[in-house]
Amino acid sequence: MNDVFIGSFISAMSTGLGAIPILFMKRVTHRLRDILLAYAAGIMTSASVFNLIPESLNQSNFLVLSLGVLLGAVVLLVLEMYIPHVDLEDPTQPQIFQLESKAFMIIAAITLHNLPEGLSVGVSYASENESLGNLIALSIGLQNAPEGFLVALFLVHQNIGRFKALGIATLTGAVEIITSLIGYYLSSFVAGLVPYGLAFAAGAMMFIVYKELIPESHGDGNQRVATISFILGLLTMIGLTVLL
Repeated sequence: MNDVFIGSFISAMSTGLGAIPILFMKRVTHRLRDILLAYAAGIMTSASVFNLIPESLNQSNFLVLSLGVLLGAVVLLVLEMYIPHVDLEDPTQPQIFQLESKAFMIIAAITLHNLPEGLSVGVSYASENESLGNLIALSIGLQNAPEGFLVALFLVHQNIGRFKALGIATLTGAVEIITSLIGYYLSSFVAGLVPYGLAFAAGAMMFIVYKELIPESHGDGNQRVATISFILGLLTMIGLTVLL
């Protein structure tokens, strides 16, 4: 219990840690943003392919894996369809909404997209592989850091104070603690749920990688450096897997 709480707390608070530079910076270059997003994509791809999927297969079979992966992808697809997408890359986009409504929309959208990530951490801690939880928490945390910075940067450009923007960005990640505990308890007490949960986490994470992180890191002419960053992220997570 202590492990899942600590792991989910660190993973969730990485969103706030990533947003801290907003107190000192006014903008981030497209090149740096693309490098960070691609690195996070590599981390999450490695965590899914080399940790979550093999562990799900070890505890079940291909049918269970397929159902879980597809369910994870479908859940994220539904969220994408019904939650307005906020372009965090362009903080100067036209003011279609009033400030308060727009800020609320940003908070709601990012928070809901973080729910499956928290579940991923919780389910991983409930698995038979003792080190899996720490690895997934780390991978989610590394992905949360640049996301937190981009959210805070966007809010600052909407005339929200820097400290308030930092606080909001932190809260969007804090919801992962709750969903992580939910995932952990469900997987611990419902027999046979863990392999489904691991596969679900893999599907959700791969959806985020392919739908969000990779396209956003390749849209400003930085494809080559982003590709190298993706590979470095992949190798980083494999290295951590070997070490842990």
